Amino acid sequence: MALNVKRIPPHIGYYLAGFADGEGSFNVSFRPRPDYQVPWKISLCFNVSQRERVILALFKRYLQCGTLRQREDGVWYYEVNNLNAICEHVIPFFERFRFLSAKKKRDFAKFKKIARLMQEGRHLTEDGVREILNIRAGMNDGGAGRRKYSDEEILSRLQGESSETIRQASAGSEDAADSDG
Repeated sequence: MALNVKRIPPHIGYYLAGFADGEGSFNVSFRPRPDYQVPWKISLCFNVSQRERVILALFKRYLQCGTLRQREDGVWYYEVNNLNAICEHVIPFFERFRFLSAKKKRDFAKFKKIARLMQEGRHLTEDGVREILNIRAGMNDGGAGRRKYSDEEILSRLQGESSETIRQASAGSEDAADSDG
């Protein structure tokens, strides 16, 4: 059942949106899954972390979805990674209680676009995966340094190449770029 955002008190909704504007993150991750039609499981995630549990518990209460847990380092973590919950709760919430920063607005717009592609099942095709990678490229300031799998590795597995071939090709191009003559 979709979230009724009209029932959320505006002062709470805008507070949480402002908090997420500074501390929240919209992510797209790829995990290898050889048993899938496309060899990748693509997941969307909205998360916020903080040392205090109180604010994160408000997210869980008012978004009516997600999990709240404490990491070993004492930091609390709220996340929503279920596609239906993202589409029916997270997206409607942030469409009503909008972000002020240009960066978060941009990331959210890209996140919504990817969610729509996934709802349409396009993430199950090579063209859809390519489209998701193109959209994701501009999210979270590129995020490439924190990603476990490069776009090249994701694409190579789609096309049946081994990741070792890609790594060797990448290393070879770096070597060629280092030598000027």
